[in-house]
Amino acid sequence: MIRVRWLALLLAGGAGCKSAQTAPDAPAGAPPPASPPASEVSSAPAPAGEGAKREKVEREGVTPRDVQLDATEGDASLVRWQVITPFPASNDDIVRPTANAGVIEDQQAADRPREPPAAAKVPIADFLPPAPKPGPLAEPIPADHAGYPADLAKLAMPSDNPQTSDKVALGKKLFFDARLSADGTVSCATCHDPEKGFADALPTSIGIGKQLGQRNAPTVLNAALAETQFWDGRAPTLEEQAKLPITNPIEMGQKAPEDAMKAIAGDATYQAEFQKTFGRAPNFEDVARAIAAYERTLIALDARFDRFLAGDEKALTAQERRGWTLFNGKGNCMSCHALNRTQPLGIDGKFHNIGVAARKQDFVQLARDGLQHVLKGDLETVDRMALETKFSELGRFLVTKQQNDIGAFKTMPLRNVAVTAPYFHDGSAPTLWDVMDHYNKGGEQNPFLDSGMERLGLSEAEIDDLVAFMGALTSQRFEAQAKGAMARQRALSRTKRPLRDTAVALGKNTEGPGVKGPFGDLHPESRAKDAAEIGGRMGGAR
Repeated sequence: MIRVRWLALLLAGGAGCKSAQTAPDAPAGAPPPASPPASEVSSAPAPAGEGAKREKVEREGVTPRDVQLDATEGDASLVRWQVITPFPASNDDIVRPTANAGVIEDQQAADRPREPPAAAKVPIADFLPPAPKPGPLAEPIPADHAGYPADLAKLAMPSDNPQTSDKVALGKKLFFDARLSADGTVSCATCHDPEKGFADALPTSIGIGKQLGQRNAPTVLNAALAETQFWDGRAPTLEEQAKLPITNPIEMGQKAPEDAMKAIAGDATYQAEFQKTFGRAPNFEDVARAIAAYERTLIALDARFDRFLAGDEKALTAQERRGWTLFNGKGNCMSCHALNRTQPLGIDGKFHNIGVAARKQDFVQLARDGLQHVLKGDLETVDRMALETKFSELGRFLVTKQQNDIGAFKTMPLRNVAVTAPYFHDGSAPTLWDVMDHYNKGGEQNPFLDSGMERLGLSEAEIDDLVAFMGALTSQRFEAQAKGAMARQRALSRTKRPLRDTAVALGKNTEGPGVKGPFGDLHPESRAKDAAEIGGRMGGAR
């Protein structure tokens, strides 16, 4: 009854909460954060050519929200602008990113395909490399490594898709086969490249025709242990997750499952392998079963942190141990990312509005506009809304239609996080320092902000310690990549920190934009100085 009543109010244009509270001052004696010299953190000058690109963007009508900053690959000083497909200001015109792939219609624009704005055609050339080829990092990961959760892995195995070596080998081959895409340029590995931590190192992913989606590609490492798939949890299994990108118009672009099968039907090797594995000819459901079987071999928990949990006191550095203490204490990370033998990924299986999308959206108005689509949408419609429209920012709400899920996204694993930048559902945080800056100030206020979001008051040194600890969550298999990635992130964090606001983090500024919301601004309770053992080392030597 409450849900129906709220939906009726939303459609009728009900106003959101307007009450507010004033935050108390920071506790007396709280130490100020140790900030880097001004020469370290400053507004970095735009690289050569950026001004011209901005002028081009402005001249062709792309608004600031349609531009992303990408500084995640190569030299940390490299900053380049990416143009994202803009969306019309009018709710009457919800346009697909490309002209040749149809439209998602608004009720007032049903059956009226439209040409996208000219600004959508600004080239983003050279961002999409050839589909990756399988290398050593693509090999299935043996289960006999430190931290491997045998019991959890067994529970995560579906009874209707048992693992076999033939199925895993077939799934790996399909994972890297770009023929499954409409134009033969995109494979699963395009967005989940083993050399990039089974992600793509882009803010949001690029599909066929160099079309940009609305979501960052999460890694498939350890996805087998997750309860749901995608940022909004719209797929309950890896099998469902494997199917949706193949028929999504801006990912792999096949119009129907049958079209994907036609692309490989003439391959005699596939014919033989499907017969051997499944006892039947190639079909779309078995493609998904094989890919999911391969992805279930990608459980990588053999990090130095796992040796620490097992009793190796020297597995972590002094800085990383300080970070582990902060993680379980002042940093409040463990409230959503508890790490222990029961939950080795550092997730809570829930969805939270942490305010990332509040930097650019009014959730109440956006939910009102999107509700009519959500109510009549099936899984495929939700998939398209999540990747192709401005309603992507509604997050879990697209799936559940529940008010408390507006702007909520899944708690993502912290494992191997050093090699899976950029971060958040929209890839808006290039470094782990940016992630910590966002949490340090309590996120961005909005009516649906998760109740667990609060200012942390972390110093710069404490942020460094927390980031160092997160680096220790990297599998040995990816340590080489992590070392280079962390060095680039650290260099960038010393020159560009757009989300950093020390005054807000300490509670000295409670009136600025995005700070004071309808539910007030509450300072966190004081925390114990050493909480390193909380939620941590269970079952290992002490």
